[in-house]
Amino acid sequence: MNHFRLRLQVFLVIFSGIIVFGTLGFASVERLSLVDAFYFTIVTISTVGYGDIYPLTSLGKILAVILLITGVGTFLGVIANGTEMILTRREMKARLEKLNMVIGTFFSEVGTNLLLTFSRVDPQIKAIQKELLITGNFDEKDFLTVSKNLKNYNYSVLIHNIDLESLRSFLLGKRDSLLRLLENPAILEHESFTDLLRAVFHLTEELSYRFDIKALPDTDINHLSGDIKRAYKLLVLQWLNYMRYLKDNYPYLFSLAMRINPFDENANPVVK
Repeated sequence: MNHFRLRLQVFLVIFSGIIVFGTLGFASVERLSLVDAFYFTIVTISTVGYGDIYPLTSLGKILAVILLITGVGTFLGVIANGTEMILTRREMKARLEKLNMVIGTFFSEVGTNLLLTFSRVDPQIKAIQKELLITGNFDEKDFLTVSKNLKNYNYSVLIHNIDLESLRSFLLGKRDSLLRLLENPAILEHESFTDLLRAVFHLTEELSYRFDIKALPDTDINHLSGDIKRAYKLLVLQWLNYMRYLKDNYPYLFSLAMRINPFDENANPVVK
């Protein structure tokens, strides 16, 4: 989108320069007022040519030819690039809508359950728990503040308090769903969500190769702890972004997301 905007800005600068050049040129060689000279420049560039004003001098005619050659092409460039930018923005918005549907599916199938599991064994969760109890009163400033604090948070989990066997069974049961999400070309446009999927899928793969989790040495437990912390951090940050998206676009989905908030110990989907 940035290159479209830059290209449009270049065309606008050139187009504005041509208008100024034409206006001053006609005012000088045709002895027109600035208003008439500007008017004649515009009708010349737009090829309307009303005929009420036309060049009487040779220099004026040459100037008109120059404006027709340079101005018309530049004017069409402005129109074409402006239209292209609008259409591209619409296409991007449509793709983002589809991508957010994919993200919503991920949290419904996998993400929320993982957040619930990991946050319950986070020894420092109280430090951020209150901030993550998102309500309908949250505004853009609140989301930005929480997001900043979460990026500086020291994510950790007490892995010995996690039932790794149950976690493995859960993730293996969602393996096909994760693969389908990874195969979706739309996620390539969302780097943070792609990183999250890869982290969760990697954790799934790591656990799938451990056949006797209870007999794992401490070195391997520490390795798995690192994989879990990586996925945990990405989950929290992506969940916050998704909550902001729901609040701004889908109040009814946001209402349910608030009621099943994985960071709320009293979460209850029942409306009271």
